[in-house]
Amino acid sequence: MDLNDKLAILADAAKYDASCASSGGVRRDSTQGRGLGSNEGMGICHSYAPDGRCISLLKILLTNHCRYDCLYCVNRASSNVPRARFTIDEVVRLTLDFYRRNCIEGLFLSSGIIRSPDYTMEQLVEVARRLREEHDFRGYIHLKTIPDAAADLLQRAGRYADRLSINIELPTERGLGALAPEKDAGAIRRSMARLRVHIDEARAQAQEAGRQPVRSLPQARPAPAPAPVFAAAGQSTQMIVGADATDDATILATSAQLYGAYRLKRVYYSAFSPIPDASAALPLKAPPLVREHRLYQADWLMRFYGFAADEIASPRTGGMLRLEVDPKLAWALAHPERFPVDVERAPRELLLRVPGLGVKAVDRLLLARRVRRLRSDDLQRLHVPVRKVLPFVLLADHRPARAPDPRRLLAPARAAEPQQAALF
Repeated sequence: MDLNDKLAILADAAKYDASCASSGGVRRDSTQGRGLGSNEGMGICHSYAPDGRCISLLKILLTNHCRYDCLYCVNRASSNVPRARFTIDEVVRLTLDFYRRNCIEGLFLSSGIIRSPDYTMEQLVEVARRLREEHDFRGYIHLKTIPDAAADLLQRAGRYADRLSINIELPTERGLGALAPEKDAGAIRRSMARLRVHIDEARAQAQEAGRQPVRSLPQARPAPAPAPVFAAAGQSTQMIVGADATDDATILATSAQLYGAYRLKRVYYSAFSPIPDASAALPLKAPPLVREHRLYQADWLMRFYGFAADEIASPRTGGMLRLEVDPKLAWALAHPERFPVDVERAPRELLLRVPGLGVKAVDRLLLARRVRRLRSDDLQRLHVPVRKVLPFVLLADHRPARAPDPRRLLAPARAAEPQQAALF
């Protein structure tokens, strides 16, 4: 098959994997005349890191052939889709060629399972090894790892990749058993645990090396010994939303458990997409994309705002996030006794629960209130949604007249009347 045809098939087949963002990792470049590539600069498009950097990745599958017959997957063994497979050399050449043309800054590589999990994982690791060792490629590499692969293969993968990820696929073991009976939820979690151990060991060794400098020659300046780096950007996972009847409360509880047990960098949520010749066990239509969006917002509240999973969505309240309002505002409307919040005296934990106030805005308010009283004009200078914030706070020049009105908060802001500009 022509290489362009392979690329069209295998790039399209990779679009269902959402966990391709880039963040963290060890900064590398070729400014000293060594190697090829950088994982720092701005690319042409595509993914944005949490610090705002744009990271463009070549996102492909090694192959869309697969032994498994997961009902929700378009590349399942029984699916009637065009099949293709890259060789290792083709993936390496494509990555380097795209980089030299300034199209990408890194590689996101996944694969269907062929022959065996170990064989597939060996192919993925070999691509990363050749890029790093034979071509001194210093860009970003994200490898999808195969849960059933041998532990030594996972360890080798972490030596070459910035980030590793293992898809948990579905929020519950029951759902995984019903829609992907060939996959083992226990094996997935064991692989996550192994990766966490390797990541923690590498970080501990790096810290120890930094505290114990090594002298190579008499009277030489001490230099820290280089510490091994294992998946410096950590590990992530992805779960499908809407392929079964699991509610949002269960999804968030699973995510919270994964963050706590395996220290994942991210849990990605992918709304189920109907596929051709689908099983009768799958829903006929995709869930609303706003549900995926609300789950990401709720995930952010757990990671950065101090919310517990059962505060955001609970089986006692139906287990589903409200689609018409973001989770933080929904929580505030459900707890009117906690508001209004005195911005001059409230602790940081409570200010983070005010709708419309983000982490940076709260930190700036805490600094400003040490030297002067805060007014509503200060909120405007922070570029926060003042209309959303004011009903929940007390300021030197503002006191809410009554409890927040949900209808007023949820109504769209009225656009200003258009005016004819002066000609002169």
